[in-house]
Amino acid sequence: MTVQEQLSFGVPSATPRAVDVYDFRRPTTLAREHSRVLELGFETLARQWGTQLTAKIRAIAQVTSEQLLLQTYNEYAASLPPTTAMVLCAVTGHASKAVIQFPASAGLYWVDSMLGGHGAVPLEERKFTQIEQALIRRLMDDALEGLHYSLGSVLSHQLSIDSIQYNAQFAQAASTTELMIVGVFEIRVGDRVSRATIAIPAHLLLAQLGDANPTATSEDARELIELQVTHVPVDVSVQLAALPVLPSRILDLAVGDVLKLPHPQHRPFELAVSGQRLGEAALGQNGSRLACVVVTTEENTAP
Repeated sequence: MTVQEQLSFGVPSATPRAVDVYDFRRPTTLAREHSRVLELGFETLARQWGTQLTAKIRAIAQVTSEQLLLQTYNEYAASLPPTTAMVLCAVTGHASKAVIQFPASAGLYWVDSMLGGHGAVPLEERKFTQIEQALIRRLMDDALEGLHYSLGSVLSHQLSIDSIQYNAQFAQAASTTELMIVGVFEIRVGDRVSRATIAIPAHLLLAQLGDANPTATSEDARELIELQVTHVPVDVSVQLAALPVLPSRILDLAVGDVLKLPHPQHRPFELAVSGQRLGEAALGQNGSRLACVVVTTEENTAP
């Protein structure tokens, strides 16, 4: 055995690990609060989409929301198959487009089911004919309706179908560096399972979700505290002067006993706020209810 073999004996060889480069100037992770809201929205969409597909294609369809991602459009397009169906959806007032993507063969299977077929004919990845495209548009209109319903106020912009593309590299729905919120779905129709995605420009949704961790400056701290204090409810009471007694007297109290209060008849009642003396008030009446008239006020600096 050579010296080199002796030195390396029993030492496992280091295997190279894949390292992902992270750009801190452009974070690609969603805040937990935002992620949860969007996950609930996409789960609702999955149920809506499955129900709509079942009704339209006359076959049992089940849609499951699997994953929520924040990717650049370039990363999203690179993750798609070279040939696939991409329904580009125009956004009112914006140049960027949303995308509904699914295998073209799955779309052809849905059309075949809508027309009474049973999927016996092999379906390849190809462009849709005009009739097939019209039927696919009807299905995607329902999907967009479900998307608006599921996301609610989070998606305030109206989406409408613009065109259908078949090459992920040529379908420029947004700039390569623009962030997209991508929902990944599994669509099961009968025994056929396919993967679909919905990509929406991130700024359309994140603007409605607000700041994940909002912070406030301390410049106006005093004014903010005073404003908050003025809206805190407190207990106001009108009471007689307190009578200090020993615990033994309290324990010996019985029905009919009389406690002599040290409050003179001519003296106004004490006005207290949350147990702290604030001033004096005289007993009065307001309509059919008892009331008090504030006679004096005093500043209490005691802690």
